[in-house]
Amino acid sequence: MNAATGGGLMKAVLCTEFIGPDGLVVGEVDAPKVGPGQVRVAVHAATVTYMDTLIVSGLYQLKPPLPFVAGTDAAGEVIEIGEGVTHFKRGDRVATFNWTGAFAEEMVAAENRTVRLPDGVDYHVGTTILHNYITGLYSLQKRAALQSGETLVVHGAAGGVGLAAVDLGRHMGARVIGSVGSKEKVDLVRQYGAEAVIDYSKESVKDRVRELTGGLGADVIFDTVGGDVFDQSLRCINWGGRLLVIGFTSGRIPQAPANLPLLKNCSIVGVFTGAWADRFPEEHRAVSDTVMDWVAKSHLKPLVSRVMPLEQVGAAMRAIANREVTGRIVLNVR
Repeated sequence: MNAATGGGLMKAVLCTEFIGPDGLVVGEVDAPKVGPGQVRVAVHAATVTYMDTLIVSGLYQLKPPLPFVAGTDAAGEVIEIGEGVTHFKRGDRVATFNWTGAFAEEMVAAENRTVRLPDGVDYHVGTTILHNYITGLYSLQKRAALQSGETLVVHGAAGGVGLAAVDLGRHMGARVIGSVGSKEKVDLVRQYGAEAVIDYSKESVKDRVRELTGGLGADVIFDTVGGDVFDQSLRCINWGGRLLVIGFTSGRIPQAPANLPLLKNCSIVGVFTGAWADRFPEEHRAVSDTVMDWVAKSHLKPLVSRVMPLEQVGAAMRAIANREVTGRIVLNVR
């Protein structure tokens, strides 16, 4: 272990009650101490995700004991390594994630949840990559085996994870169709490579996908929305298609009639990137390195739509909950 040690006080965002943004307090807490297999990071920037809003509302599958430092994804500089860490040293620029701890001046995370940032990728962009683009590439490459020339439909295509999937799908050679919840988001999704964009607040996803694919349906559907959008997706998927279950921003977890996958010979494929990263750390590192390389070479273009001070974390979460955000909001920590 290097000579640095944890200790002292730091500024952080504490979740004191599971009531959403109103349960968050910005104050001073003890800085975290590094453990075996962990890195301690001086956080420069942290991204705010929909998952963060669920966790602080007590609605996520993981419920940390109160109070806890909120935030999952951050980027900064390694200031200490724990026993057994071999991939990092002090001074390395990294992006990292944990279920808690990112909305603070320092955080600790497992070595296998940490990725080196290439030169030229700044902290604001770096903090958006792991949650968005690693989820996207793991989903499309590992879970769906997306092939060049296939038709990919991305629901919630203007959000952080959705826009990353559009960006990745384009780069991987797919024909991309996006779907969004309002007309204001259509142009952005087109700019990121979607050939067509469906406004599911006004149009039938099922009918439009069938129309755009000549009746065949989509080969891969990337669904962050759930609810009615999922229900329609099962009815506009191609023979042998793969429907990726990413999340449920609509608020309703759908149920699938088993006869529909049978009739289309299609698959409903779950995606839980965090658990995969823990179970298969070397696979996660390889996918992460690929994404970082593509970003560094400008093949991909992560969107930071707003940069806000740490103290405005509540406003950032409300904007996400109200679906007012395209790309990602990033908190400036240092």
